[in-house]
Amino acid sequence: MADQGLAISLFLALRLGRPLFLEGEAGVGKTSLAAAVAAALDADLIRLQCYEGLDISHAVYEWDYARQLLELRILDASGELRRDDAHRELYSDMFLIKRPLLQAIDPGRSRPAVLLIDEIDRADEEFEGYLLELLAEFQVTIPELGTVRAKEPPLVILTSNRTREVHDALKRRCLYQWIEYPSFEKELAIVRARVPGASVGLAEQMTRLVQSLRRQELYKVPGVSETIDWVTALVALDRQALDPDVVNETLGLVLKTKEDLESVRGETINNLVSLAMAQA
Repeated sequence: MADQGLAISLFLALRLGRPLFLEGEAGVGKTSLAAAVAAALDADLIRLQCYEGLDISHAVYEWDYARQLLELRILDASGELRRDDAHRELYSDMFLIKRPLLQAIDPGRSRPAVLLIDEIDRADEEFEGYLLELLAEFQVTIPELGTVRAKEPPLVILTSNRTREVHDALKRRCLYQWIEYPSFEKELAIVRARVPGASVGLAEQMTRLVQSLRRQELYKVPGVSETIDWVTALVALDRQALDPDVVNETLGLVLKTKEDLESVRGETINNLVSLAMAQA
């Protein structure tokens, strides 16, 4: 359920063949956008989850050394081991383990792809530099095989939670979109779509409650995904309306730090529940 600004950015990313760089707080739907786009385009969603220390062998490709060694022993035992032939056979596509980036630009793909590079801010700056080259040409050079180039470049969506600043050189190659927390009406529509088993009253009350929680002084503000989780949990508990006791018992679904739980539990959350029930 994208607003017009996000929809236009996505349209331009598709039309211009440019990556789309999404920033926003955790849980606002950045990753969900990639999944929704892949479904709408009938494309494969290929996800690269970034983390500190991510390298080429986990992001692009590596050789299956165990299978290569086994093949080498088979060739040696059969008396067919010649150095040049063995090198060609061992460094072939059969022994190549394709990681997400290579999967996305594989010229042998039969379906279009959406490449999600999730939480790029968690990767090292060295990996950002490698990504610049790949996104510029949509090709990878494998020394033993040569250059692999995409026949049809994938739609690339990068996300960041701003745990650190991503280099400007990467951002300049992308269309940029900041995703805000949704309005009450938009978040309610998302909850109704994702948790159809929830009553109208429960969906409205829970959405208002989470919106009120976001205005509190919290270390980690709950996102839309937490709203969905909370409503889903109350439906599982067979609740059709807000209940202060159940809210207190399930508060850990939306608040993820001890400090936030202690600051909200008790009178504060009871007042917010009463306000949400009165407004619904």
